[in-house]
Amino acid sequence: MDAMANTKPAHATSADIVIEDVALRYGKGSSAVLALDGISFDVKRNEFCVIVGPSGCGKSSLLYLIAGLEARTSGSIRVNGKTVSEPGPDRGMVFQAYTLFPWLTVAKNVEYGPKRKGFPAAERKEIVEHYLNEVGLSKFADHYPSQLSGGMKQRVAIARALANDPEVLLMDEPFGALDSQTRHSMQKLLLRVWDHTKKTVLFVTHDIDEAILLADRVLVMSGRPGQIKKEIKVDIPRPRNMDLVMEHDFIMLKREILELLKNDDDEDH
Repeated sequence: MDAMANTKPAHATSADIVIEDVALRYGKGSSAVLALDGISFDVKRNEFCVIVGPSGCGKSSLLYLIAGLEARTSGSIRVNGKTVSEPGPDRGMVFQAYTLFPWLTVAKNVEYGPKRKGFPAAERKEIVEHYLNEVGLSKFADHYPSQLSGGMKQRVAIARALANDPEVLLMDEPFGALDSQTRHSMQKLLLRVWDHTKKTVLFVTHDIDEAILLADRVLVMSGRPGQIKKEIKVDIPRPRNMDLVMEHDFIMLKREILELLKNDDDEDH
């Protein structure tokens, strides 16, 4: 494939995430499936990087490898210079499914990480108040997840991940299950929180508009076995909003990504 990079990128010294020649194979022998093959890229410190690609290309699997929730078959993954071998507090993960503890209140969910780290009660209270304020849920501190809407649950999940003060935030289609209006609201919220915290973010989505709206850079993956087909820099000034979807630069970026995905789909048939 002409668009596929055959040379490894020069890794930036300021990168928070460094992926080198990563492969992931499921199963053994004739039934083995190569899910990812030769993945190499960096995510620089404070960068908002988004991955898009066809269904089944391994986007989520790649995020799980970086989180340490799955073991890669070969290659190396480093976060802040440390090789990833297991989950750790340096990586916060937000899933599409609402992974809150149903028996804990909103405040107790957000407090969970700092409490496990042994922070004193006064400091934990300050952290919880800060991040609930960031996501606009201060008035819901004593509510339980069952009392919240889907969008509110994801706000709590984001606050909980940030409360642990991770080096990087890994987000696996966190708004995929939300209705369009709530999704747009959550995109605005995430951009505002990211602007305040300047965390390094690696975000997976199927939604191309969402990818362009959020990203400094979009990584387009090929179909299985997943590879990085192209890196696209998003030079649209911030702050951004959904009005941009009618702008020429936005339309041209969307057309380029759609063409890459279409070409990949055509090659599979």
